[in-house]
Amino acid sequence: MKTDVLIIGAGPAGIFTAVEMLRRGSRRHITIIEKGRDIEHRRCPKEQVGHCVSCKPYCNITTGFSGAGAFSDGKLSLSPEVGGNLPTLIGEEVARETIRYTDEIYLQYGADDHVEGLGQTEEVKEIRKRAIKAGLQLVDCPIRHLGTERAQQLYLAIEHDLQNRGVDMYFGHECLDLLLDGQTCRGALVSNGKEQYEIEAKDVVVATGRRGADWLEKLCADHGIAHEPGTVDIGVRVECRNEVMEQVNKVLYESKLIGYPHPFKNKVRTFCQNPGGYVSQENYDNDLAVVNGHSYKDRKSENTNVAILVSHNFSVPFNQPIAYAQKVGELTNMLANGHILVQRFGDILDGKRTWQKELAHSNVRPTLPDAVAGDITAAMPYRAMTNIINFIQAVDTVVPGFAAPETLLYSPELKFYSNRVKMDENFTTSVAGLYCLGDSSGWTRGLMMASVMGVLMGRRLV
Repeated sequence: MKTDVLIIGAGPAGIFTAVEMLRRGSRRHITIIEKGRDIEHRRCPKEQVGHCVSCKPYCNITTGFSGAGAFSDGKLSLSPEVGGNLPTLIGEEVARETIRYTDEIYLQYGADDHVEGLGQTEEVKEIRKRAIKAGLQLVDCPIRHLGTERAQQLYLAIEHDLQNRGVDMYFGHECLDLLLDGQTCRGALVSNGKEQYEIEAKDVVVATGRRGADWLEKLCADHGIAHEPGTVDIGVRVECRNEVMEQVNKVLYESKLIGYPHPFKNKVRTFCQNPGGYVSQENYDNDLAVVNGHSYKDRKSENTNVAILVSHNFSVPFNQPIAYAQKVGELTNMLANGHILVQRFGDILDGKRTWQKELAHSNVRPTLPDAVAGDITAAMPYRAMTNIINFIQAVDTVVPGFAAPETLLYSPELKFYSNRVKMDENFTTSVAGLYCLGDSSGWTRGLMMASVMGVLMGRRLV
């Protein structure tokens, strides 16, 4: 089988590569392979059965057309200061302008025209003053909230548009390996679950998302594709009552806070805040259960959840940051018998585990009902746990009540994008004809920046 452009992975980076090529009038033949399902057939059984059933061969929340984006909160961060390190590669002005351009595409496909976090200057100043007092940095970032259910509708429209315009999409197809002649990529070895075959292409775009970061890291090592270990994020998802988060939810929607707490001074940040949202479970390879958060447009809970992530940068001789994070997750899963672990913040400070019956007596009721009460500190590394505790107490200055004894912490929250592929501003890698995009490349974090990288890739391929 032959094609002009082969895109491996139908997440935002891969999708927007194809979208921009078509918008620019390209007549090159585009083929997308995705090991998950199309939007129409992505279903999470948990909504019916009430608990995670560990779907095989992959989790439908993290795998399929649009990647994890279709089943996440669906937030588009409209600032180059948020979403990874892509601006350092392409320049901040290019990033800012491409965000604006990409946002217009989202609007054309049905995104809500309302932007959170604009206006209310005096209220933002007051929140910033409290952040400065706590030694934290508040990052201004307007948010366009798609919502979990409406994100699926939007990406369904994109999926149908690409198909109607001649893009070949093969679902249930997994890339097993890249085909290289020396330092030139000529295609990929693909499996449909029954047989293996080769797809030859003039240009190969790997855009496998956060889900495929570990896979891409191994490919880089096997084929000598220039890369370097990057940052891995290990943390928890915090859940408290909406009343506690009321001001920041209303003024900012998502309060992006960054700190470097004593004594280790690692970078610690909030990520993916979900007002009125729900804590969720996602399953990765080897049955690794990790926690995430969703927020719907039309269905709200009594709680707000937000991730707190500690950045880990390792030096020689260690070069396996993804494996390190996975081991932390596996240990936590072991304590929770394959589920997500939840603990009250007050119990952590008191040096005791949380019992299931104690959760029933709290003001904060878990929105992840099958989370197992226990002791996060028995699995979380000391350095990360200390950073998390001190950061939560600093945030309490900005959001009084955030560090309340009943505040819930869920673990593990892990972000797999540590492998960073070496490339120039045109996304040229050390292998001719091979391009690596999105969260799996290590350069982006989140929907908007991955989409931006796809747009710029599409222009390059035209």
